[in-house]
Amino acid sequence: MFAMAALLVLSLLGYALDKELATVLRRQQIEQLDTKFRDIDYVIERLRGPEQWERIHAKLDALTPPDRSTQYWILSDDPQIRYGNALAEIVSFSQGARNVGELRIGDRPEPMLIRSAYFPASARHAALRFIVGIDSESYARTRRDFRSVLFASGTGGVLLFALIGYLITHWGLVPLKRLSREAHELSPSMLSQRLVVARLPAELSDLAQSFNGALDRLEAAYAQLETFNADVTHELRTPLTNLIGQTQVALSRERSATELVEVLQSNLEDLERLRAMINDMLFLARASLGERPQQLLRTSLAAEVEKAVEFLDFLTEEASVSVRVQGDAQAPIEISLFQRAVTNLLHNAIRHSPAGSEILVEVSAEERQARVSVSNPGPAIPPEHLGRLFDRFYRVDMARTNSGESHGLGLAIVKAVAAMHAGSVFAASRGGITTVGFSVAIGA
Repeated sequence: MFAMAALLVLSLLGYALDKELATVLRRQQIEQLDTKFRDIDYVIERLRGPEQWERIHAKLDALTPPDRSTQYWILSDDPQIRYGNALAEIVSFSQGARNVGELRIGDRPEPMLIRSAYFPASARHAALRFIVGIDSESYARTRRDFRSVLFASGTGGVLLFALIGYLITHWGLVPLKRLSREAHELSPSMLSQRLVVARLPAELSDLAQSFNGALDRLEAAYAQLETFNADVTHELRTPLTNLIGQTQVALSRERSATELVEVLQSNLEDLERLRAMINDMLFLARASLGERPQQLLRTSLAAEVEKAVEFLDFLTEEASVSVRVQGDAQAPIEISLFQRAVTNLLHNAIRHSPAGSEILVEVSAEERQARVSVSNPGPAIPPEHLGRLFDRFYRVDMARTNSGESHGLGLAIVKAVAAMHAGSVFAASRGGITTVGFSVAIGA
């Protein structure tokens, strides 16, 4: 590319120089021709008598060089005035209206530059035409030599440009090659390693910083994945351990039918819990792959919240809490997904509310979002935990005291449902009141 660019630039420059040289050489030819013409024109203008023509002819002979690179002609009907070989080409040129022109004479390789002037008859001489011609071979040779030098220097310049361009490119790509080597050295076992930005030029610094940012996100994703794997292992291991332990105890000796039924009922509870966990994980996997709601219906959000509250009547009675729904908004939702999210929020609030308290569900519309928030009294949640409440298997109680009641995917499902409806989630804990909720797009 450097060589092609140099070839284009030098070609255009050479073409312009060649045209300029041709103009300068032509101007010099005309000036030389005018000088020679004025010398004889001055003599003819001051001619006093016919006897002086011999002196003019002698002067023309003296001015004509041996190589005849300059020639003179005087055309006239008076043989005493006529000078030079009256070549057919000269006669033809003299009959035209041109004063200056080119004329190829004989076997000359280049045409001669000709100038002629007509002198009408007077008392001192008959009508005549005076012609001066100079050979343009020397000028053409100068131009040919210039073109040869121009071609040679242009070719050398292009090759030099190519070499310099290669060296510049090779030198300029050294940081990129170093960056590539560092990138090849990255591996999952060295997630904390980053590209060195300090030694890079400005052109690559932004790229390296963006790449390091991608590595930061990748490391965070790996850490989250490892945590997720550990949580899944724990959540699946607990019911499986219960199933295996209870089954082994039941098979350790003969049992009555009543005892076996109790064991099977206990196993069924653990199996149901496993099935619910697997279904929730499959739902979250589909949501993370971009699954969208299939049947959106614009409806009253407060009415759907009331249905969820009625569905959980037995839980609220058992926990001795009440639920109050406040406000309303209209939004297009998939009802089953919306009720699943609201049910998870209510179930979470009921589990953490003290007996005799009231849970407040607020439905409101703000700009292009409809918000559903569930507030309940209870222990405050430290700020460092609020941002992670919606992570899979995340619990504020790291000891997993509620592991038997929940497998830690409820709020993650709320976040997935909000994302499927072009909304978001939020959480706050102030003054002994914890508020958790989500939003959906009104114009979805």
